[in-house]
Amino acid sequence: MLLVSNGTVITLGTGNQVIEDGAVLLEDNLIKAVGKRAELEAAYRPAAFLDARGGLIMPGLTNTHMHLYSTFARGMALKDLPPKTFGQILERLWWRLDKALNLEDIYYSALIPLLDCVKNGTTSILDHHASPHAVTGSLATIARAAKEVGMRSGLCYEVSDRDGLEIAREGIQENARFLEEVRKDDGGGLLSGTFGLHAAFTLGDATLKEAVEVAQSLAAGFHVHVAEGTEDVQTNLSRYGQRVVERLADRGVLGPKTLAVHCVHVNDQEIDLIRETGTMVIHNPESNMGNAVGYAPVLSMLRRGLLVGMGTDGYTTDMFEGIKVANILHKHAQGDPGAAWSEVPQMIFTNNSTIMGRFFSRPVGVLEPGAYADVIAVDYHPPTPLTRDNYYGHLLFGVSGGMVRHTIVNGRILMQDRELLAVDEEAVTRKARELAASLWERF
Repeated sequence: MLLVSNGTVITLGTGNQVIEDGAVLLEDNLIKAVGKRAELEAAYRPAAFLDARGGLIMPGLTNTHMHLYSTFARGMALKDLPPKTFGQILERLWWRLDKALNLEDIYYSALIPLLDCVKNGTTSILDHHASPHAVTGSLATIARAAKEVGMRSGLCYEVSDRDGLEIAREGIQENARFLEEVRKDDGGGLLSGTFGLHAAFTLGDATLKEAVEVAQSLAAGFHVHVAEGTEDVQTNLSRYGQRVVERLADRGVLGPKTLAVHCVHVNDQEIDLIRETGTMVIHNPESNMGNAVGYAPVLSMLRRGLLVGMGTDGYTTDMFEGIKVANILHKHAQGDPGAAWSEVPQMIFTNNSTIMGRFFSRPVGVLEPGAYADVIAVDYHPPTPLTRDNYYGHLLFGVSGGMVRHTIVNGRILMQDRELLAVDEEAVTRKARELAASLWERF
């Protein structure tokens, strides 16, 4: 057993508690007890001790839409004119990068952001992968990297027709194979899978039909970009006479196990369809701003009862940073300094936990008995009183990922006193630089 103590515990969850001088007891890969430090130390005296040094003790944060494969784009120069539209960003950057990846690149480009997640206190991710010239084995390769780091991960391959029907079918097979493998061995609760699709505008009806049939045979939901840019809307209207959400609903893609990512350009009727099908929406504020595609109407969606979580789309591994940006984005978009005050913590803390619960067998993102033992300690010493009623203000204005001291996933200490324990970061980054330089030449 491991006792994480000497800090202020913020349990999050629906019954959120703030416990001064609190502690969390871990046994194997689960949380056994949460309470006052003195009481837990007395009751479980043989337990090993991890000192939070008077900071915060919290659940690890969660990211419900990530692109690990994007790592080698960091610092890379494009070979075309700078993109002016979202479609050009895809064509000149991401669709050229993914075609240049091989399995070794995939492994190292996953290791780097996974290590960054650990350093920033993000302990669970749902990733969305693409590598058209290295499809088969790509998810197993990412799973190997996640296992080495110790990260809780839900993986999928994004099926698309943009590289031809043969590669699209290979992507369908890769999703199916990984889902079957994970059901046999989920790595002690660390691995899960979804069925990946790129987006409706790069998928013909024949590929969608085949993907839906395979996914249904495995009782799997989808992880798909939805109306991120206007290109998705325009293509579906011109080719199929339907808006994006309408077409995906008619083809059987939507449902309570499906992640509809972005949903920037959706109308009221589409929001109703998302709600009626129980589909989850994932908001990615930094990415949407960076790509200049607009902002998703998530405040309206939440008022109408949709389950909306938050991801980063590969833009960052620091979910504390994402909280800050989401807060500012919606205030600016609404012209209202009071906007999004309750909705952002609902997305990142409550809804992300609910979403993760659809892919993992135990609660994630909350400190309560029976939940997975994913815990972080943060070097934050509040200058004003911190209570159950104001904890979010402290996290929003006072905390960043670089303040995380300890990170524990599934009961395993991955970082202690800012030192990564599982992986030699210097060796990994050195090898990654070599591979990235070679990829840049092929790009």
